[in-house]
Amino acid sequence: MSTKPDDQPWTVGRILTWTTDYLKKSGAPNPRLDAEVLLAHSLRKSRIQLYTMYDTVLEDASRATMRDLVKRRANHEPVAYLVGHKEFFSLEFEVNKAVLIPRPETELLVMHAIEIARQFYASASVDILDLCTGSGCIAVAIATTLKQANLTAIDISPDALEVAKRNAARHKLESRVEFLQSDLFGSLPADRKFHVLVTNPPYIVEADMATLEPNVKNHEPHLALNGGPDGMTFITPILERAPQHLHPDGWLLMEFTPELQPSIQSVLDRLGCYRETQWIKDLSGQIRHLRTRLSQ
Repeated sequence: MSTKPDDQPWTVGRILTWTTDYLKKSGAPNPRLDAEVLLAHSLRKSRIQLYTMYDTVLEDASRATMRDLVKRRANHEPVAYLVGHKEFFSLEFEVNKAVLIPRPETELLVMHAIEIARQFYASASVDILDLCTGSGCIAVAIATTLKQANLTAIDISPDALEVAKRNAARHKLESRVEFLQSDLFGSLPADRKFHVLVTNPPYIVEADMATLEPNVKNHEPHLALNGGPDGMTFITPILERAPQHLHPDGWLLMEFTPELQPSIQSVLDRLGCYRETQWIKDLSGQIRHLRTRLSQ
């Protein structure tokens, strides 16, 4: 989007073509999609509307907004942060640099929590704990689907909790999602118990943080990513302390990186208090989630 004089007007179609080429050269994995999302945001239109506006010439203010967004995207700033929202489980969530951007694979975690609640607690209210809630996407998605569910969402970051609270309010769930600032279970009453515990904790091995893609490494919160020297800094205490806060026969669902499965299995074997353990694969065929049940 050169600022130099040009005989050709900067129409929607021309800007999309130029931006796609520019972002492709910068290494963006989805340059056309990025171009459409950023331009739709700049024009305050939907992506679908762009297809009816190809010959529309942009005003200078819209061009300036788009130019700034494209420069930031070329510097690997995530599109979700640039536009301030991300879709997850067919719901829209506010996101900013205080929270991780929701990933498609985490939707599988939500689906299993919903399946368990419907299969084992269909006739009664179900209490579900979302540990390390971040944007609140897991808790809100579950609460939206399960009308009989009461959610408690915990995060150590006050900034993340503010985002999560706004997301609950966006979907009119303030009365059914309780938020608590806590370092894991630290601020929970000792006798507080849940039927289902679902968690997407920090699990990246500390030495691997430097190898993450620039859009993740340079922009998403390390507090929500760094799992310590072996990736198990949060996973191990969650597995150890979850039994205290689960009802008999309660369920634990956890997301992790596939490389950690042997370490997690070792902790489960040592504890000996879980049964019906399943390792769930993501859409790429890699083991991504743990589903297990507390022994009586």
